[in-house]
Amino acid sequence: MSEYLTYVEQLKEALGGLVVTSRDGSLLTQNEGLRRWLEMTHALRLDKKTMYFIGNGASAMMAGHMAADASKNGGFRSLAFNDAALMTAVSNDICYAQCFSFPLMRFADPGDILTAISSSGNSPNVVAAIEQARAMNLGVITLTGLKPDNKARTMGDLNFYIPASTYGLVEASHQALLHGWLDLYMEAHPETQS
Repeated sequence: MSEYLTYVEQLKEALGGLVVTSRDGSLLTQNEGLRRWLEMTHALRLDKKTMYFIGNGASAMMAGHMAADASKNGGFRSLAFNDAALMTAVSNDICYAQCFSFPLMRFADPGDILTAISSSGNSPNVVAAIEQARAMNLGVITLTGLKPDNKARTMGDLNFYIPASTYGLVEASHQALLHGWLDLYMEAHPETQS
C-alpha cells in the first residue's frame, strides 16, 4: 500500500510542477495557460474551425478519446489522426514521420488548432506535424514531458510540460490535463452541451 501512496504523491508532484510557456518562451502560470487554451478553444468553436489531436501509443488513444469528447461534449469540431488505414497507408507509401503532417496538410485550414501530445516531445512524426501546422497558420498546443529540452516543448502557441521522469507519470498527467481543460470549457460554456 505504501508503494501506491508513493506513486500517487509522485503523480501529484508531476501535476503540481506543470510548466506552461507561450510561443515566445514566456513563463505563464498554470491558470493563465489554461485560460488562454480555453479562449483559443472558444474562438475555434465560434469560427467553426477544427481541433486536431495527435500522438503515438498511449498518446494516440488520448488523442482519439479527446477528439470524441470534444466533439460530443464540447460542441466543436475535432478529429484525431489515428485511423489505422490512414496511418498505415501514409506510413507505408510516404513515411512514418509524415503520418500526421500529411493528413494535416490535406484536411486542415488556417485558424484550426493542432493539439500535439508527446511524452518525450521528440517523436519525429509529432515534430513534423507541428512544423506543418506552423506552415499552414494553425494554432498549436503541445503537451510534453520527460526531458525539459525536448523539441516540441517550445514549438506551440501554448506549451504544457510535465516534469516527470517516467512515461506513466507523464501520460497520467496529460490525461488529467486534457480532461481538466475540456471540463473547464464545458463549465464555462454550458450552451455547448445538448
